[in-house]
Amino acid sequence: MSVHHPNGNPHAEGEYEDLLSLWSDLEAALSVMLSRPMHVQDFPAKVRQFDGWLQDLVAHDIDAALYLMFQLASTSTVGYSASHALVCGTLCHIMALELQLSPRERDSLVRAALTMNIGMTALQDELAEQRERPTAAQQEAIKGHPEESMMLLERLFINDALWLDVVGQHHASIADRVPLAQQAPEDRLTRILGTIDRYAAMISPRKSRAGRSATDSVRAIVGQEIDQRDEVSYTLVRSIGLCPPGTFVKLDNGDTAIVLRRSEKANHPLVASLLDRSGHHHAQPSLYQTASGKPRIQSALARSAVSLELNHRTMMRLGLYAAQHSAGLRGLITGPGSL
Repeated sequence: MSVHHPNGNPHAEGEYEDLLSLWSDLEAALSVMLSRPMHVQDFPAKVRQFDGWLQDLVAHDIDAALYLMFQLASTSTVGYSASHALVCGTLCHIMALELQLSPRERDSLVRAALTMNIGMTALQDELAEQRERPTAAQQEAIKGHPEESMMLLERLFINDALWLDVVGQHHASIADRVPLAQQAPEDRLTRILGTIDRYAAMISPRKSRAGRSATDSVRAIVGQEIDQRDEVSYTLVRSIGLCPPGTFVKLDNGDTAIVLRRSEKANHPLVASLLDRSGHHHAQPSLYQTASGKPRIQSALARSAVSLELNHRTMMRLGLYAAQHSAGLRGLITGPGSL
């Protein structure tokens, strides 16, 4: 599933349509693997393959990756468990780059993120569709799933001790005031994964509740102020923003917009205005650099607050075009060629 550019042109017409289908394919394949792990031939190799695909897609264009990831998380059709695993794996990969983790720690962290709930895949999907509170039996299974997942991975011939340790303790409370660099690798990675796990769970909708906005999700974890001493949450916000690509926002002119790309000014992204204050569609999306003046972002919106069908390929291409023609965004474009 490596990303290829047709005819050597990274901006060929079908490129972003291909990117959307590649993300959807990865999510669907991950769903099959997590649902029937004992039927997977050479399970460790399959996880490494999925990890490699994920790295390819993020390296191709990190803003497009975030855009698609957040959109898929709020509209996924493959089941909550696989969608959640892909969001966690993607964010852990980005965090590993930001925190400059060693390759070994990065690999163990991302693979733990993809497989941490493998011991309760069916139950996790069932809970996402359930409006009632978990039963006593379900609560017991939830409580025991980290160890259950770890033991299942051992039966599947995973022998990376760090990966297994992080899966086995991914719900443990780890001191968050100790500098990450001073913690043992398993505690450091558990802290990172635990924060990402909670954040991803909050942004994703379930039958019992709508997903929260990305901003509300961060603040529910760390409080109203993002504390620099909480390295993990601070790095998460610094790297993807309070309003990441793929999330919706209300502007102070009353418009509803979607975030397309981050900018050099944290939390002042490039947005495309889609609806006016009365909820009517704009004939053409209006692009705004919120870092350079009006309008500004007034609040983040949950996906459930916006009833709108989007052409993701058009939105991603619009964001990339704007970034290529903006000195403030050009430095953030990543990936091969001029992407």
